[in-house]
Amino acid sequence: MSELPEQPEPLAPAESAADAHKHRPIKSFVVRAGRMGSGQVKALAELGPKFVLPFKPERLNPAAVFGREAPLVFEIGFGMGDATAKIAQTLADTDFIGCEVHEPGVGALLKHIDERDLSNIRIVQHDAVEVLEQMIAPASLAGVHIYFPDPWHKVRHNKRRLIQAPFVAKLIQHIRPGGYLHCATDWEPYAQQMLEVLTAEPGLENTAQGFAEKPDYRPLTKFENRGLKLGHGVWDVVFKRR
Repeated sequence: MSELPEQPEPLAPAESAADAHKHRPIKSFVVRAGRMGSGQVKALAELGPKFVLPFKPERLNPAAVFGREAPLVFEIGFGMGDATAKIAQTLADTDFIGCEVHEPGVGALLKHIDERDLSNIRIVQHDAVEVLEQMIAPASLAGVHIYFPDPWHKVRHNKRRLIQAPFVAKLIQHIRPGGYLHCATDWEPYAQQMLEVLTAEPGLENTAQGFAEKPDYRPLTKFENRGLKLGHGVWDVVFKRR
């Protein structure tokens, strides 16, 4: 008599959508494909070893990284890096760590660093939430920049937005008292959510009555300029750590 075939183990019950969302870790990004230009590839190869910090589950020593003691600003999702480079050039006495997972953006910012001869920027190509939790010491940041994060336009996707109360509560632990959190968006419903979430956080204080005037150090991006010409709005919120 032939042996019966081995029976597969029963499948575990499928996790409900609600449970999946409840246990989903906070992420600062969504992976998207992008093409690398030859200049970006070259910048990654030649400048990456100097300006891109490897993700490590250990505290960063900014003075050792930058070779000086200076205020430290953390940027989440710098895109193609043009605004980041301009801000770093304007605020030369401040050091910047930018997190971006998309390689074309990393390559583009490295090109800007080279063209502007900047020494006060370092990049971590990794999820910003994990970088904050494992590499950035508590109360060590002079500021945090979050410019034009994914607005997740559809209502059913709003829960994926980065600026939510649990994330903000984690984030401000790394901002020193008197330090700031500066967010900007061109999507008004998200701007309203940002304002509501940050206002409700007891560790933060609004620096304006509602939305803030665009600080001088934040340049207008080409997309922002295009939008303003079409009558689209841009909203800045700037809060201070109590």
